[in-house]
Amino acid sequence: MRQDRTLIIALVTLFIGFVAGFVLRPVIVPVAQAPVAAAPSALAEARGMQYFAAHLDEARRIVAQCRDGSVRGDECANADAAVIAAEGREQTERFLGKRP
Repeated sequence: MRQDRTLIIALVTLFIGFVAGFVLRPVIVPVAQAPVAAAPSALAEARGMQYFAAHLDEARRIVAQCRDGSVRGDECANADAAVIAAEGREQTERFLGKRP
């Protein structure tokens, strides 16, 4: 009998805590608001590797800015990957010669 009562009390306590968590969640962790003075580049999506493959001069400029620390994020990785792929193609063409 005593074990049954302990089990029921434990289950009721867990249920009350679970419900209280859902009810008090907006108070404990408020909804994040958008930044007031965000830079335009922070709101824009990072350009992809395909964009940088088509615009290699832009990619090289972004890679240089990433090394300086003035640009960060996914754009650095995408630009760097595009530059590396372009340099690899150039080296292959120099080694094998231009193919038709």
